[in-house]
Amino acid sequence: MKKITISDPTLRDGSHAIKHQLTAEQVSRYCAAIDKAGVPIVEVGHGNGIGASSIQVGLSGESDIKLLEAARSTLKHAKLGVHCIPGFATIKKHIKPALDLGVDIVRCACHCTEADTTRNHITFVREQGKQAFGVLMMAHMAPVDILVEEAMKMESYGAEAVIIMDSAGAFLPNRIETIISRLCDTLNVHVGYHGHNNLGMGIGNSIVAAGAGATIIDGTARCFGAGAGNTQLEILVPVLEKLGYSTGIDFYKLLDAADLAEKELLQSAPRVKSISVVSGLSGVFSGFTKHVERISKEYDVDPRDVFFKLGERGIIAGQEDMIIEEAYALHQKKTGKPL
Repeated sequence: MKKITISDPTLRDGSHAIKHQLTAEQVSRYCAAIDKAGVPIVEVGHGNGIGASSIQVGLSGESDIKLLEAARSTLKHAKLGVHCIPGFATIKKHIKPALDLGVDIVRCACHCTEADTTRNHITFVREQGKQAFGVLMMAHMAPVDILVEEAMKMESYGAEAVIIMDSAGAFLPNRIETIISRLCDTLNVHVGYHGHNNLGMGIGNSIVAAGAGATIIDGTARCFGAGAGNTQLEILVPVLEKLGYSTGIDFYKLLDAADLAEKELLQSAPRVKSISVVSGLSGVFSGFTKHVERISKEYDVDPRDVFFKLGERGIIAGQEDMIIEEAYALHQKKTGKPL
């Protein structure tokens, strides 16, 4: 049986769904439940990664360190992971304290064409004797040849895995198969896939990724994540097992953890809504959804129009201020006058 390593970013990507307001108590309770289920990697922190709490992308309710301390004191078997984007996260202020606290895996992420920005972070993590994974975000925005080149850079820096992230939930299975197959044929490290469900393809794309050679697959409890949410963990695991893959996860205890997440983490379970479909089709980062809805209401414009305008410009995470610019332009076009 082919082994698939499940990585659970419920306590990181899920932060987007509640405006980054997770508490240490919530982190501790979920970690206890998911650790009992045997999930091997649990990712914790601000939705945009450690160090990202800001007015631009959203202020955290509690500090990264406080959340990580809660997770580290609770996890007995699972490895503790963090997501970091150079620029938000610095080595001295964020990465080293996280490693000193007991973080096992640092996923160093960047826009899919900017792998060189991760060199120092990946190198530092490996020098500290911890695991470093490279993450190519918004991967739908680059052709496969470029993705392979960028992944090879991450491998050369010391990354022990490269994760393809469908940040906008824009991928369809045929493209996933092509990308994952090429990466597996080219790299000498593990290849992973992180899906979003904006077009309803979270499970399907993840299964295709596994079939194409990916050995690390992400999933979150009850889809808890940005936009329409992530690949649903408590469905992903039994489907993989039914297909003949081995995850090593206790199904009943996984269901218990998902039930706990629904009760104690979610304000409302992420689902595929009309705006989520538009986000996927426009290829815009899933984490923009709440910002687009709020700003569109303020400017009295259609959020669907805002998403498509952002997609035309190739906007990525960190450029949330462009939402206001596009909403304002649409308002002027609609009314013929400024606010």
